[in-house]
Amino acid sequence: MKNKALLLSLFGLIAVLIGAAFLYNQLSPSLAPEQLSTQMPSTQPPSASSTEAPVTDTPIPTEEPPVSTAPATDATEPSSTEPPLAPDFTVYDRDGLAHKLSDYRGRPVVLNFWASWCGPCQSEMPDFDAAYKELGEEIHFLMVNMTDGSRETSESASQFIDNSGYSFPVFYDTDYEAATAYSVYSLPTTYFLDAEGHGIAQATGAINAETLQRGIDMIYNANE
Repeated sequence: MKNKALLLSLFGLIAVLIGAAFLYNQLSPSLAPEQLSTQMPSTQPPSASSTEAPVTDTPIPTEEPPVSTAPATDATEPSSTEPPLAPDFTVYDRDGLAHKLSDYRGRPVVLNFWASWCGPCQSEMPDFDAAYKELGEEIHFLMVNMTDGSRETSESASQFIDNSGYSFPVFYDTDYEAATAYSVYSLPTTYFLDAEGHGIAQATGAINAETLQRGIDMIYNANE
């Protein structure tokens, strides 16, 4: 009888552990921390002395900006709540033509930094391509490749895009100007800019379709 009771208890414990593991796997995505942050990069121009691409494939978590403890101002005084203007930069298309970020003002912009060797970048690209096919007439999608000339070239990046069948516009950051301006030290990194060029939100690391849509909604509603 004791052995039978022991076996029943053991089986019960195993069942509990299996159930707990199942619930963890089902619930853990919904418990993931919010990826979108309203903290944006400085508008200072990139340093001319930068000679290396400041990116790795190791995600660096973003931090929410600290809560201000400054005393409240008089209600009659104008207060500036306008988000920062996103840093401008120049990148190049497949034909070598230069494109500035400021050229795309007038419509919201989804700005994504990626590389073909980056696994997390690859995982989110189908969602970006689907969003581009649906919203490409209303939103600019700028997929900026970190083109260092060795680990990633414009040829290898273009071949990856062609083989994958993606249709979104791709640009090449051959001078590291964009990566430096936005302090991109991990891939992928995504910025959401409103139609006037203000930085509204950013996400570090791969994002899913839901988070991408949430960022898009933010820049749609930014100027209302």
